[in-house]
Amino acid sequence: MPLKLTVIGTGYLGATHAAAMAELGFDVLALDIDPRKIELLAQGRVPMFEPGLEDMLARHVAGIEGSSGRLRFTMSWEEVADFGDVHFVCVNTPQKQGEYACDMSYVESAFGQLAPLLRRPALVVGKSTVPVGSAERLAETLTALAPAGEDVELAWNPEFLREGFAVQDTLHPDRIVVGVRSERAENLLREVYATPVAEGTPFVVADYPTAELVKTAANAFLATKISFINAMAEVSEAAGGDVAVLAEAIGYDDRIGAKFLRAGIGFGGGCLPKDIRAFMARAGELGADQALTFLREVDSTNMRRRTQMVDMAREALGGGFLGRRVAVLGATFKPDSDDVRDSPALNVAGQIHLQGGQVTVYDPKGMENARLHFPTLGYAPSAQDAVRGADVVLHLTEWREFRELDPAALAELARGLVVLDGRNTLDAALWRKAGWTYRAMGRPNA
Repeated sequence: MPLKLTVIGTGYLGATHAAAMAELGFDVLALDIDPRKIELLAQGRVPMFEPGLEDMLARHVAGIEGSSGRLRFTMSWEEVADFGDVHFVCVNTPQKQGEYACDMSYVESAFGQLAPLLRRPALVVGKSTVPVGSAERLAETLTALAPAGEDVELAWNPEFLREGFAVQDTLHPDRIVVGVRSERAENLLREVYATPVAEGTPFVVADYPTAELVKTAANAFLATKISFINAMAEVSEAAGGDVAVLAEAIGYDDRIGAKFLRAGIGFGGGCLPKDIRAFMARAGELGADQALTFLREVDSTNMRRRTQMVDMAREALGGGFLGRRVAVLGATFKPDSDDVRDSPALNVAGQIHLQGGQVTVYDPKGMENARLHFPTLGYAPSAQDAVRGADVVLHLTEWREFRELDPAALAELARGLVVLDGRNTLDAALWRKAGWTYRAMGRPNA
């Protein structure tokens, strides 16, 4: 019989995984404890912006006309336990309040609720990003609490989704990593991922600790690469060099590669910052803290970029923000998302606001979330409205819409023709031709 899958937690990861598994042909039952989310998802709608996700969801949610009916939603743990052969745990693991460490309470609660209801053989698959060593402990919890005992196994299958590309990354991943202890667990996951594996996706079999480390190591490497090029931007600026040309030149070296080498105001979001901090905290618990001391500088360099953008804006305004109007283009931490968690753009906007600037923000998809987190900022319905009357314009999220703006038309609206490109993606020559003073981090002023 075909495998029946469940997904526990229907946030960004869980909703995407549930819809993708239905797309691959499986019957899927997804659980959440938030009735608002369940109601929304059952209508084929998603509580976040992710390109292609809502369309894929609507193709499969039971009760929607023309759908496959393979995807249902519930708040019942008993229903999930009875239904599933493979249970994917996709709950959140945020940073602990006031600490670097990861908050495991949602994961532990999910296992604690599910395990006592598992009365037949099942595979529980962790997908949440957790500190190394967690899987070993959770496997013991499953065996101890599940009525089916050792017939309930654990696997760890880290996710590598990029916001804005989550559908593609789930259906056509660049690798699948599974931490398993038995051939049965491995074979079940090979069955789940048979379609992408047949397309050529590498299937990497590992032990628990290695599978857990893959995700945190990958994020630590990406964060390091971003902070490296931002450190080079600081040196380039001091030396009169051009970090964009520098990045292009070293990016041709296939040992380095061109990706993640665009200097700017740094990374944010719900993953990279909290994951590298949790990694440092866990290394300290294991007695290997010296191995990751470099990540403190990675984090520090990243946070420093935000302050440097504020300093650039203050300098552009002659030394102060009081009574000056500042247009901020971008609120989300990256384009093609409505996620504003730890957004560098909003952090910069907030700092300027606190220093007396009249800040007006526009973002194509993140306005609602931005208002919730920063209600005291001003918001505009379009880029043109944000720029109208501004003394300086800050480009802080690299949406395609902003690259396609007409600098000459904006020059008719702004009071001061100064644009600060915090993402190094605008066409400097085009903006300068339209009369703007263009500045970017780590690049010559002219």
